[in-house]
Amino acid sequence: MDASDRQAAILDLLTQQDRVEVEDLAQRFGVSLQTIRTDLRDLAARGALSRVHGGAVRSSSGASRDYAERRKLNARGKRAMAALAADLIPDNCAITLNIGTSTEQVARALSGHRGLTVLSNNINIINMMMEDESKELVLVGGAIRQSDGAIVGEDALEFIARYKVDIAVIGASAMDADGAILDHDPREVSVARAILKNARKRVLVCDGSKFGRTAPVRICDISDLDVVVTDRPVPAEFSRAAKAASTQILWVGENESSENV
Repeated sequence: MDASDRQAAILDLLTQQDRVEVEDLAQRFGVSLQTIRTDLRDLAARGALSRVHGGAVRSSSGASRDYAERRKLNARGKRAMAALAADLIPDNCAITLNIGTSTEQVARALSGHRGLTVLSNNINIINMMMEDESKELVLVGGAIRQSDGAIVGEDALEFIARYKVDIAVIGASAMDADGAILDHDPREVSVARAILKNARKRVLVCDGSKFGRTAPVRICDISDLDVVVTDRPVPAEFSRAAKAASTQILWVGENESSENV
């Protein structure tokens, strides 16, 4: 297989999955790691994909479509989770919301709250809350990821470090049964970590389908969270990890936290 055919095959793989890894590709095609890195560099230069540490993800244009489509996935469950999360947030406090379709729903669920200071690296959240004069809005500064309106990079990390909010609400791409909270983009993960570090209470909003997915970059462990809000009962192993960490689990359909196994 020549370079052209191999690169076409790599792009075909990215239509079926979110990310490809250098080592996996080298094994699949029987070539060196350096050859795969060259392929990915060439494809990135053409705008066909985006390089990340250890591999590549779909191009920004594709990711933009993906983000719009993800808004539609399990929309009812996300709205219900958002209502639970909003109940955890009192009036007259400071919160941070990161990028994600679930955190956008939390922002919508806060429409009746008053006196909030809302810090976010999610342009979509700031835009949807612009007409609410009862809230003070703070947009994180930094480089804009055009695929989804996320603000990422070193400037964003420095900006977030200037604040200490009452409650952080983050989303994630995957949850392992052992309690690991995961995502794909190291830049996005760095921002999520900074958000958690600079908050007094830390809440994850993540629907149960994320237990069936994988992602390579660790945001945190369940012990780093105070509350996990989801839309269905969690796996027993995850529940045990939460109980050991004294992390509360709230799921749609239950009035109280699920702390038993």
